[in-house]
Amino acid sequence: MKGIVYKSTGSWYLVKAEETLYKCRIKGKFRMKGIKSTNPIAVGDYVDFTLETKNDEVTGVIFKIHERTNFIVRKSVNLSKQTHIIAANIDQVFLLITIDNPPTFTTFIDRFLVTTQAYSIKTILVFNKIDSYEIEQRAEVLMLKDIYEKIGYQCIEVSSTQNKNVDVVKKIMIGKTSMFIGHSGVGKTTLVNAIEPNLDLKTKAISLQHKQGKHTTTFAEMFDLSFDAKIIDTPGIKGFGVVDMDKYELGDYFPEFFALKQHCKFNNCIHTNEPNCAVKEALENEEISWSRYKSYLQILEGEEEHYRTDIWE
Repeated sequence: MKGIVYKSTGSWYLVKAEETLYKCRIKGKFRMKGIKSTNPIAVGDYVDFTLETKNDEVTGVIFKIHERTNFIVRKSVNLSKQTHIIAANIDQVFLLITIDNPPTFTTFIDRFLVTTQAYSIKTILVFNKIDSYEIEQRAEVLMLKDIYEKIGYQCIEVSSTQNKNVDVVKKIMIGKTSMFIGHSGVGKTTLVNAIEPNLDLKTKAISLQHKQGKHTTTFAEMFDLSFDAKIIDTPGIKGFGVVDMDKYELGDYFPEFFALKQHCKFNNCIHTNEPNCAVKEALENEEISWSRYKSYLQILEGEEEHYRTDIWE
């Protein structure tokens, strides 16, 4: 049978085939086939499986993964030499951003966008909780929107509690498989519930002491929605480790750098110390955001993500 993975818990998978969900496991030697990720199968994967019956329970055994059109991957938190596939075969991603409670920094945004750009996955930036912002926070939202809209990313201001622009997000989702991702506490689950109230996913309050969210979603899971759309809800993540980026290709995943690349003196310019670099000239002329360039250098130098980046510098 052929089906699509709707939920992964690490050892068991829920696979949907012919409108039925089957509890499946991986065939014994499957993990030994050169798959270096912590999870060889991810939500969104198309798989082949066979059914077996034990003690009157029908379960499935997955023996093949079909080729993926794309996937979102990051470095594993505790196993830096391994990777974790968050989801596969995605049409688009909604990256949820909050200015405060909890804060989302440009370092995280840019690392995630580099990954989706590398796999040609459309990404929409959702500035959530806008009903709760004071004047300074509103100014920061507008500044960030200006940075990312200029380089081609769609930005939407949303308030799930006041139902502001929820319909805009919903319209973009029709006919597609969309992944929602962001830090814990950015209101991802609340937004999903506003889009599809019948799901009634669990939410938890923000920790006021650290202004961080508590993990509500434990595993990535896909849901069929009532308006011809699928959504992949993901666990909140603290940081995003970029995987296997060649230093000569990294700039290609920054759209504003790629647009200027042909004007650099050297074809293999990495926009650091080379003379007559069009990217650095644009940076000095304030045509490129300094926060974006800082993120670029950090990834280029192989640094781990910094959780505090002052975008006003």
